[in-house]
Amino acid sequence: MSTPDDTVIIVGGGQSGLTAARAARDADLRPLVLEAGERPVGSWPHYYDSLTVFSPARHSAMPGAPFPGAPDRYPHRDEVAAYLERYAAQLDVEIRTGTRVEAVEADGAGFAVHTADGRTLSAAGLIAAGGSFANPHLPVLPGQEDFPGDLLHVADYRKPEPYAGKRVVVVGGGNSAVQVGYELSRTASVTLATRAPIRFLHQLHNGRDLHDWLVDTGFDRLPPEWLVHYVGGTPVMETGDYGNALDSGRMDRREMFTAFDGDHVVWADGRREPVDTVLFATGYRPALGYLRPLGALDPDGAPLHTGGVSATHPGLVYAGLEFQRSFSSNTLRGVHRDAEHVVAPLAAHVRKAPAAAGL
Repeated sequence: MSTPDDTVIIVGGGQSGLTAARAARDADLRPLVLEAGERPVGSWPHYYDSLTVFSPARHSAMPGAPFPGAPDRYPHRDEVAAYLERYAAQLDVEIRTGTRVEAVEADGAGFAVHTADGRTLSAAGLIAAGGSFANPHLPVLPGQEDFPGDLLHVADYRKPEPYAGKRVVVVGGGNSAVQVGYELSRTASVTLATRAPIRFLHQLHNGRDLHDWLVDTGFDRLPPEWLVHYVGGTPVMETGDYGNALDSGRMDRREMFTAFDGDHVVWADGRREPVDTVLFATGYRPALGYLRPLGALDPDGAPLHTGGVSATHPGLVYAGLEFQRSFSSNTLRGVHRDAEHVVAPLAAHVRKAPAAAGL
């Protein structure tokens, strides 16, 4: 199925894909957004029920579309989905929902994009902006396949009620692990299993949110290495509740267990303990399997790129990769900067490709 010569296909219709479509539109390209879901909102509706964004509403918006409501509140998951749907409606670009990309192949200077419904679309350029929620990282530990209890990734967690009264181990020391562990600890016995101490970063400073400082000082735009150096590891936004829960014994933190043994876990000190549920909050990997036919990925499935520009294929760029160019690269407030950065070389490629082909 042919498309116009200046069509740039954007894989993914969440926050990264939508802001990439805006940048492509503003560069006088013809963006076509392909979104696997039924709404152009990305993965937001699939996160756990209680999720709120880590940044206040004033810092949780994309260019030209302020987040509605009180600027200092922390919007709920469903509010973000509704916001993205409104943002998509005012973009004036073509968005096809219910369209899953299965594979991408080189086609001259452009790309052939194959969808799950059997169609093939031509693209002069491609923006991979599908995020990572569809590719949760689940470690494999000795004895894991024989564990009879509940074993799940946080991507599949929704609410605490099914785990009331149970012994739960949450694996991971990031924001999702701590938030979900704290929520579960209201009605369950919870341990956070981590490989290093949890590193808290206080969210409020003198009554102002940390993000005010990040944005005002420009640190939000710097490479992410500064935060690792400053904090010493992956930070967890702390309001006071999480540290208090650990200090009071409402939940505890232990060194990561080494194996499963039947319905037990084996802790680092050799103790065995029966548990009902192990919930892995161990992050995600970019969901880019459709780019394997191109040879654009390394053996582990990670994109070969510099700052979001493919190192293997001119005309292929990325938006929304974690830490792509800064701490805020895959966030509502920061992804537009990366999108604008990668669209510039993409537009140059698209404009010179017809001339190179003698058209």
